[in-house]
Amino acid sequence: MLLIKNGNLVTMADHEVRKDEDLLIDNGIIAAVGPNLSCPEDTEIIDATGKTVMPGMIDAHTHLGIFEEGSMTEGDDTNEMTGPITPELRALDAINPYDEGIKDARLNGITTIVTGPGSGNVIGGQSLAMKTWGTVIDEMVIREPSGLKAAFGENPKRVYSEQKKSPSTRMATAALFRKAFYEARDYMEGENNPERENKEHGKDIAEPQQKDFRKEVLIKVLKKEIPIRAHAHRADDILTAIRVAQEFDLDLSIEHCTEGHKLAEVLKRYDIPVVVGPNISARTKIELKEASFETPKVLYEAGVKFAIMTDHPVIPIYTLPICAAMAVRAGLPYFEALKAITISAAEIIGIDDRVGSLETGKDADLIIYSGNILSLESNLEHIFISGKKVTE
Repeated sequence: MLLIKNGNLVTMADHEVRKDEDLLIDNGIIAAVGPNLSCPEDTEIIDATGKTVMPGMIDAHTHLGIFEEGSMTEGDDTNEMTGPITPELRALDAINPYDEGIKDARLNGITTIVTGPGSGNVIGGQSLAMKTWGTVIDEMVIREPSGLKAAFGENPKRVYSEQKKSPSTRMATAALFRKAFYEARDYMEGENNPERENKEHGKDIAEPQQKDFRKEVLIKVLKKEIPIRAHAHRADDILTAIRVAQEFDLDLSIEHCTEGHKLAEVLKRYDIPVVVGPNISARTKIELKEASFETPKVLYEAGVKFAIMTDHPVIPIYTLPICAAMAVRAGLPYFEALKAITISAAEIIGIDDRVGSLETGKDADLIIYSGNILSLESNLEHIFISGKKVTE
């Protein structure tokens, strides 16, 4: 057992700082939270007097481990740009747990990440949510898959127009997305009626439907077992993602949402969560021209659930709290910024039963620090992932 004693707890279960309280960890799980907790005599004790204790941070959108630090093609498995529809791809099969970026994440208090395919394809593959401590990816996973990547806007049309293939327009991107799900829905209905009519020999013959690897993944999306995580920066691309998702009644989150401030009321109306960012990066393409740190504030004021991301390696993973701090500077309330890199991120990913707040029964993923976590002057003193102290 481990007892963290007399800390100022920011549990993220509410907007309060619970001063001089304790947190008890047993077998990697938070066993109790409160003042003056009792524990067995052999319990390890960390005195957190004057320090702040909060959940480990969560980055809800990265390419860690699948686009490795310091490598070009050797460690870049982000986009399978040989065909625009590749739902069968799994990030799980490409992540290197020894990627230096994953180490950077955990040593900077980011204990959970979502990582997955890039935005080169209309449908790019399956992402996952994982801890940033471990050596076997299968044992680091929290949720797999955590979503199916789709992309709208500049990237797919640029990739395939260069290959003289479709999509070379936004129209074709939407059409290919629709076609994939129409075919998957027809396939699913055929699956529900496994005996198909075969009149080749003038009579009905019972014939089992052959499995289609790609469509099987899309069926999980149609059944709402997996959400669509749609890369969309510009307002018109965000609306296209909403439109096509609604046609098939899909669960959807908008990733990047650079012009989300223009559509905050629409996102709220359809109850669509958002993962915003990365706003520290330069405006390197047309669809980023209205990037603003005020977007999180506008989304908050409209009641839209949102998280903040780095999109590592677009910007380094360790800048996650800096991104949140810049949103505060632009008017976002402090606790809402903390939520965007803890509990709100966990809720959007669908892993809030395990991480994102300091509550009994959840994984003991937490950080202890002095100062303000959104300040460069803060000092991380302890990092725990699944109750284990992280030292490297």
